[in-house]
Amino acid sequence: MRLTILGGGGFRVPLVYGALLGDHAEGRVTRVVLHDVDASRLRAIARVLAEQAAGVPDAPEVTTTTDLDEALRGADFVFSAIRVGGLEGRAHDERVALAEGVLGQETVGAGGIAYGLRTVPVAVDIARRVARLAPDAWVINFTNPAGLVTEAMSRHLGDRVIGICDSPVGLGRRIARAVGARPREAWIDYVGLNHLGWVRGLRVGGRDRLPGLLADPALLGSFEEGRLFGLDWLRSLGAIPNEYLHYYYFNREAVDAYRRAERTRGAFLRDQQAHFYAGTDDPGVSALDLWDRTRAEREATYMSENREAAGAGEREADDLSGGYEKVALALMRAVARDERTTLILNVRNRGTLSPLDADAVIEVPCLVDASGAHPVSVDPLPGHATGLVCAVKAVEREVLAAARSGSRATAVKAFALHPLVDSVNVARRLVDGYTAVHPGLAYLA
Repeated sequence: MRLTILGGGGFRVPLVYGALLGDHAEGRVTRVVLHDVDASRLRAIARVLAEQAAGVPDAPEVTTTTDLDEALRGADFVFSAIRVGGLEGRAHDERVALAEGVLGQETVGAGGIAYGLRTVPVAVDIARRVARLAPDAWVINFTNPAGLVTEAMSRHLGDRVIGICDSPVGLGRRIARAVGARPREAWIDYVGLNHLGWVRGLRVGGRDRLPGLLADPALLGSFEEGRLFGLDWLRSLGAIPNEYLHYYYFNREAVDAYRRAERTRGAFLRDQQAHFYAGTDDPGVSALDLWDRTRAEREATYMSENREAAGAGEREADDLSGGYEKVALALMRAVARDERTTLILNVRNRGTLSPLDADAVIEVPCLVDASGAHPVSVDPLPGHATGLVCAVKAVEREVLAAARSGSRATAVKAFALHPLVDSVNVARRLVDGYTAVHPGLAYLA
C-alpha cells in the first residue's frame, strides 16, 4: 500500500514513519512518498527516517519528490500536512495580530483566519489534483486550521477527506486516567469544531464518570485542563473544554502573556527548526538524535504562555509523546482493512449538530470502517457552546468565500465577525497588515 505525505519535509513526519515501522500486519504501508516544495527539508527528514528504519525488517521504502502530481499518482492514502508560508508566515500571523492587541494564535482568532486565507487556495488545488490523479485515494488532513481546511477540501473530495487532530484524543486520555480508567475502555462524549469542542460525558463500564470528576478537586487538579481552566469554571460549565478554548475564556490573559513573551510561538519554532535542519547537514551528527532532542523541547513548551497565565505548571511526561500519528494510523487501518474503530475526527456534519448544515465540518466521535468515517449521534450542545460554534463556523464560511472570490471586503468581514476581534476597524487593519507581509494573500483585491 502506498502512502503519500504532503509536507513531507515537515518536522513531525518521523512520528508518522515511526508508527508505520511498528505495523507488521497484512495490508500495511510498504511505500512512503514524501512531497515538499523544499528539497533541502526533504533531504533532512529522509535522513531521519533512514536512521529510524535501520535494522527494521521490511521497513516501508521511502522516496522523495518535489513534483506534486508525481507524488499523488498511484497513492492509496494521502496525508496532507502542509504549512503555507512556513513558520516565518506563522510568526507574521502572530506579530500582526498582537500589534493590534488581539490574538494571533495559529488556528484561533486573527492568526487562524490569516493562516486559513493563505492555506485554503493551496488545499483546494491539492483536492482537485487528488480527484483527478488518485480518485480512489483517501485524504487524511493534518493541515491547520484542520476543520476549515478539511471543509474546503470536502467540496471536491466529499467524504474521502477526513481531518484529524490529537488535541481531543489527548484530552480524553487524560480524563480517563484521572478517574482510573484505561483510555481505550472509555467513551468520550465530545463535540464541537476543531480546537473548539467540549467533553460532556465520560462513560466507563456504562456509567458516566464526568460528574464525579467535576466534583473532586484533587482529580480535577491532576490533569492539564483542570489546572488550565480552574475548578470553579469547569464546574460552572459542567463540561471539560478543549485546551484551545482557553483562548476564548481567558482571552485577555492569553493575549497579555503572548505580548510579554520574549518570542512568539511561531518565532520560537522557526528558530528551533532552523537549527535542526541546518544540523542535519553535518554527516557526523545523528539526525535522529538531533530530531529527538528538538522534539522533546518543542513538546515541553507547547502552550507554555497559557499555562503560565493560568499558573498550570509544566506538562506531564505522558503528554510529551504526541499522538496525532496514532490517530492517523488507526484511521488508515480501519479504512484499509475494515478494522472497525471509534475515533474523534473532523467530518461533514450530516445532521449530527442540528444548528449547522449537513456539509459543515465538525469534530465528533465517528465509527470508522472500510466505507469511511460516520459521525455518531450526539446530544445538543448547551446554548453558550452552540452560540460560539455557530459564530466561528460563520467566520470559517466567510474565509472560504474570500478564498474563492478573492474579495478583500469578504476577508475583512471574516476577521470582523470573529468573537476575538473587537472592532471592524481592527479587522481592516489586520487585512492591511497581513496582505503587506504575506505574498500568498496577494489575491485579495
